[in-house]
Amino acid sequence: MMKPLAIALDDIYVPVRLRGTLVAEKVAALAEDILQNGLRLPIQVRVDKQRYVIVTGLHRLEAVRALGETTIAAFVVSARRV
Repeated sequence: MMKPLAIALDDIYVPVRLRGTLVAEKVAALAEDILQNGLRLPIQVRVDKQRYVIVTGLHRLEAVRALGETTIAAFVVSARRV
């Protein structure tokens, strides 16, 4: 079983095509849930050169950022560029 890594938020790149899909209300609701219950499902990132690129979990990433955290639990996966 894969174990998540703690990755610095500043090391995670969000592609432009994903930035427009962010819903502020969903981020706020997730932030509240994470505050009460913790992050239950790590995000997924892929390695691209010297940075991580988010694959899934953009709203969780932004919710954790809104809570003032500096790292997030993430699975590093193999994924193709889309």
